[in-house]
Amino acid sequence: MKKILSISIGSSMRDHTTRHVFLGQECEITRQGTNGDVNKAAQLYRVMDGKVDAFGVGGAGFYLQVADHRYYFREPKMFRKAIKISKVGDGSRVKGLLEKRAFVALEKYLNEKEGKSLKGMPALQTCVMERYGMGKAMVEAGLDVTFGDFMFALGLPFPIKTLSQARVLAAVFLPPVSLMPFAWLYPLGSEQDKPPQPKWTKYYMRSQVIAGDFLQIRQNMPDDLTGKIIVTNTTTPRNVEELKQRNLHILVTVTPRLEGRSFGTNVMEATLLALMDKYESDVTEVDFLELIERIPLEPNIEVLN
Repeated sequence: MKKILSISIGSSMRDHTTRHVFLGQECEITRQGTNGDVNKAAQLYRVMDGKVDAFGVGGAGFYLQVADHRYYFREPKMFRKAIKISKVGDGSRVKGLLEKRAFVALEKYLNEKEGKSLKGMPALQTCVMERYGMGKAMVEAGLDVTFGDFMFALGLPFPIKTLSQARVLAAVFLPPVSLMPFAWLYPLGSEQDKPPQPKWTKYYMRSQVIAGDFLQIRQNMPDDLTGKIIVTNTTTPRNVEELKQRNLHILVTVTPRLEGRSFGTNVMEATLLALMDKYESDVTEVDFLELIERIPLEPNIEVLN
């Protein structure tokens, strides 16, 4: 059995363990949160190194990739230093691949089931600098996208309208931002469990498609999501129930739902690495894509209302 452990600096309330067979290989997948404690996460990596086939790094990626540029974060470097034996994935290498597949699948679903297209639909992405591949996939799908980086990361009322603007702003802001503690930029620990506090409501209401990290979407989402589509990552059964109560039309997760829960792209990357008979340093994007298609790792499209 392959063992995959995702250690997240997020809330332990979202912890989960499941077993699933991929291409005839049984995998035990566990997510363990440290409630915002970065030092505890680093200690867990040291203790469990070599006892699992691959680690997922949850809640704190090693870097952000915007177009061809990578911006490395300071805090997660201690995680990388703690791991000597096991493979490790933070989701960065598969995020864009899975997100693009999600929008292709959603377009096909809307065409076949509802006689609609994503082309021309108004959309909101919470943070394109964090998920540039998702933003690019949205633009390629023909969506009219507003990028909310300043709003959702910094609390400033300045929308971004184009990918070229995002690239310029990333070059200016991400070098200093990457030195900041994650807790300044992203809800961690008990902050993830608080009830949503509606904000930026006009941007939610004018958008037919809302995409991005689920905790960012949830943190400020309004009570009414009637007719809307959310494209996101990790969601628990409790999250799905919240969205049903808000009358969300369709929930798309870029990773499959396993036992009622979709895991983050860091978990999927770690699982793919565990399944590969290759040194981690030798793995290429083509290797990831070929394995994703062989399994296949399909997005989950769920009609809630």
